[in-house]
Amino acid sequence: MNTLLVTATGESTGKTAIAIALARDAQERGRSVGYMKPKGTRLQSHVGKTLDRDPMLARELLGTDDEMHEMEPIVYSPTFVRSALEGRERPADLRERVREGFDAVSEGRDFVAVEGGGRLTTGGVVDLTDADVADLLDADVVLVADYESPPDVDETLAAARQLGHRLRGVVFNRVSETAYDEVESIVVPFLEKRDIPVVGILPRDPSLAGVTVAELADELGVETLTDVPTDGVVERFLVGAMSGESALRFFRRTKDAAVITGGDRTDIHTAALEAPGINCLVITGGRRPPGTVLGKAAEKGVPVLLTAADTLSTLERAEDVVRSGRTRDEHTVDVMRSLLTDHADVDALIGDGND
Repeated sequence: MNTLLVTATGESTGKTAIAIALARDAQERGRSVGYMKPKGTRLQSHVGKTLDRDPMLARELLGTDDEMHEMEPIVYSPTFVRSALEGRERPADLRERVREGFDAVSEGRDFVAVEGGGRLTTGGVVDLTDADVADLLDADVVLVADYESPPDVDETLAAARQLGHRLRGVVFNRVSETAYDEVESIVVPFLEKRDIPVVGILPRDPSLAGVTVAELADELGVETLTDVPTDGVVERFLVGAMSGESALRFFRRTKDAAVITGGDRTDIHTAALEAPGINCLVITGGRRPPGTVLGKAAEKGVPVLLTAADTLSTLERAEDVVRSGRTRDEHTVDVMRSLLTDHADVDALIGDGND
């Protein structure tokens, strides 16, 4: 049996899509597959229980019938972490729980994808970092990393050293067009000289970037004030805290953005509606903008969202939504499978079935 743990240098780097995509590839090669996420970190309430959304998606897309408590033996919530810090969680018991879940999920399977939690270091308070889990389950590891600029290599190098001989390879994900050549011609040779294999460089795919305005509104629980399409994509947020004239110059230099500002800043509202790269206006403080602003937004086709929260907390919540990425679904996994097929060594990741 081949066990592959998918971990990452940071949160929201595409681990879920990559883990499930590799498992589906193994399925198509005639291998029976399993999936588990020992530390559930992407939590939501589900039928009276707090569960991670990723194992639920994996069970649906892979067609497995494993129990959720086997696929996700530890709910790694803030409450759990506090309990661990207070000494009320026994690492040895937790390791046994993970081991039992893995034994159930892997029984009769040829390939098991194990998804890490959050980032490589998540779980350290109970001696269950992803490196610890890999040792516990005797798993090989693929390290998913982002790359925007040369200092990002520090994180990749440190993570690779921590994983040691278990590292099967690094996959750089969401690499921009401007950075792709640099990764290929400079970063990869640098890492490979240090015996750190790079098995994939996945280009940034616009269909997986950001969130739609509809998804943003749903996640924030806000009111939509305009009757216009909400399928535009938001990748970044701008706070309207300058003068209207300065804001317009600033807004015109960006794209696929949402402006977050108070309901009394009509100058910022107007500037945002004049900039072609602004796909959404988020009004904070619960104060509706004037009818003239809403009328212009409707004319321009720009959604206006209203929240009672303040600007800073709205910005923090919105950035969390974007960091989490598009709602994970079958389309996301299909796109990732294509990216892996075209830009990664899938054979090196999932093995030949005789491991």
